[in-house]
Amino acid sequence: MQKVKAKKHLGQHFLTDLSIAKNIVEALRQTSKYKKVVEVGPGMGVLTQFLIEHNEYQTFPIDVDRESIGYLVEKYPELKGNIIYGDFLKMNLTDLAGSDAFAVIGNFPYNISTQILFKVLDYKDQIPEVVGMFQKEVAERFAAAPGSKTYGITSVLLQAFYDVEYLFTVGRDVFDPPPKVQSAVIRFTRNKESKLNCDEKKFKQVVKMAFNQRRKMMRKSLKALLNDSIKDNNVFTKRPEQLSVQEFVEITNLVDKTP
Repeated sequence: MQKVKAKKHLGQHFLTDLSIAKNIVEALRQTSKYKKVVEVGPGMGVLTQFLIEHNEYQTFPIDVDRESIGYLVEKYPELKGNIIYGDFLKMNLTDLAGSDAFAVIGNFPYNISTQILFKVLDYKDQIPEVVGMFQKEVAERFAAAPGSKTYGITSVLLQAFYDVEYLFTVGRDVFDPPPKVQSAVIRFTRNKESKLNCDEKKFKQVVKMAFNQRRKMMRKSLKALLNDSIKDNNVFTKRPEQLSVQEFVEITNLVDKTP
């Protein structure tokens, strides 16, 4: 069977280390909560081969690369009806899962990894778990805690609904072709927040405005949204990287009540 040629425009770097691939699959911990696992960007199926060993869920590989789809259909005939050609970012995932819960896993193309997670947020009530490979510095940003220099917009927006665990670092030499950066595997586990105790649209606006001027105190970065009655609140004397998700919720509610 002829190997799939990695395509630069699709951000393909095929993982070649089988032990790492197995560890990524085994990082799925919430399997009692779902019966379907969506694999984004399976390539030549290095994760797929371990996913199909698990009878507790069905595996649905999704790829935008027709060559990869053809390869997978030939290599895994038992998955023929589950292998999907399409762009994960543009798909209506309820067409695949209905109202059922499902997990997401993948050696994600680094150029769209953040977009993949924002897509996950759109289906957060159906996705209890995500395990994926990311560029190391991006993974660190997603998992960063308040007070860290890497804590930012994506940290807050993702951690509002998911607990994020940095699992392990992956070197460059286990990919074909090798990427220019180190990689890391992280796990997202849905937390107990069904919805934020604030206007979620306003919450995103506040978080983005704050981190766009991350070196300034909140009363300066959010000046356009504040009035004299609330700007002296202690929370506005902090910088954005010092604030927890709940403090951003508090700020959003204060701003939302500003006349």
